[in-house]
Amino acid sequence: MSLAEERIDILFDHATQAAAAGEFDRSREYVRLARRIAERNRCGLPRSFRRFTCGRCDVALRPGVNARVRLRDGRVVIRCDCGATHRYPYTD
Repeated sequence: MSLAEERIDILFDHATQAAAAGEFDRSREYVRLARRIAERNRCGLPRSFRRFTCGRCDVALRPGVNARVRLRDGRVVIRCDCGATHRYPYTD
């Protein structure tokens, strides 16, 4: 694991903790910084990072705090408080 990937993981952990505490502006800053590090170092973001951050408002998603998670026919639907919806397939 490279230094950039380690830093992205650390920032994602900080962003989820800030979102759980209700500090959404701080969470946005951590997510934006992690995305910028990934762009500069040309490394991809982990799947958990992509799935649990909002692409519209850049906040870390915490189910029950600022995100609603529902199961539909063959997909998981995650809706952020800003109104953005993300759908991911799953199999039984």
